[in-house]
Amino acid sequence: MAAASKDYYAVLGIGRDASTDEIKKAFRRKARETHPDVAKGEGAEEAFKEINEAYEVLSDSEKRTNYDRFGTTDPRMGGYGAADAGDFFGGFEDIFSVFMGGMGGSSRQVRTEGRDMRAQLTITLEEAATGITKEIELTRDAPCTTCKATGAAPGGSAKPCVACAGTGQRRTQRRTILGVMETAVPCDRCGATGKIVDPPCPACNGSGRTRATERVSVEVPAGITDGMGVRVSGKGEAGLRGAVAGDLIVGVRVEPHEFLHREGDDLHLMLSIDLAQAALGAILETPGLFGPLEVSFGGGVQTGDTVKLKGRGMPRLRGGGGDLIVHLKVEVPRKLTKRQRELLGELAETFGTTVAEPTPLRKIKDWLTG
Repeated sequence: MAAASKDYYAVLGIGRDASTDEIKKAFRRKARETHPDVAKGEGAEEAFKEINEAYEVLSDSEKRTNYDRFGTTDPRMGGYGAADAGDFFGGFEDIFSVFMGGMGGSSRQVRTEGRDMRAQLTITLEEAATGITKEIELTRDAPCTTCKATGAAPGGSAKPCVACAGTGQRRTQRRTILGVMETAVPCDRCGATGKIVDPPCPACNGSGRTRATERVSVEVPAGITDGMGVRVSGKGEAGLRGAVAGDLIVGVRVEPHEFLHREGDDLHLMLSIDLAQAALGAILETPGLFGPLEVSFGGGVQTGDTVKLKGRGMPRLRGGGGDLIVHLKVEVPRKLTKRQRELLGELAETFGTTVAEPTPLRKIKDWLTG
């Protein structure tokens, strides 16, 4: 990973002393605000990706420590890009060699392993609950099929470079008054790869990798949450001449559901009931994630009361599951029949409640519909 150029703390809107819980809360808030399905403006998707990137770094203690110290999550970078570090210290290589008594100068090498790549996948809440395998289309530097990633043309070969003995570096020594001074520079004969291909593959120019578009299967586990990533091993950038490939990290977006709201592993649902059901209790059927569910409650419930259906929420990645929380809402009818008004009037009398008398117009309508 190259040196970070973004202030991840500013991206999440938190201070550098933020706790793990504060980072998580800030991420959830920002993710809801910038989710492309909610924020329709230009740049919403890019902002959403940036927030996920910031959370991935700051929620990992090791990555956060390295980022705080060096501005990057790659411990090998030490706060500079690979080329920048060499340029910065390049002028001091010989001095270091002298005082180290010939123990070695620069150890810069050309990167041969492939880099990680990122992609994005959108799934439904139902798919997040069951887990699913989906394919995405990916364009990457893939192993060259012509030379089978060796970099050599058919009939050719890849052999260790004799100039650097396959190390990718050429070392020179010279004696000084302070001792033996040794320096190491990238081998110009093999391009610091340590191998010579003869003749080079015409399809990849000896690199062992070519640009290709392919379909990659991504296994999404049951219980995954919006913004999490799935790692597909070896499907990132191919390594140089058969070196280790990077991974593909797929960010998963979970679409908002029509009537269910997710909080962690719990699902929330609003259920409307009438006055009689609120007063007397009821056993009702309500839609769930995968079909109708039975909800029962006793009398005397109020708007805002909840009924918990254990284990009917989202599955957890490590086993078990959340709950379905049904929020009750008492609906007061806007229109009543004559008989319903009479019954409610009788009920009001038993409560000792004073109610409004019917208007003359209401009396006429009741008489006409009598």
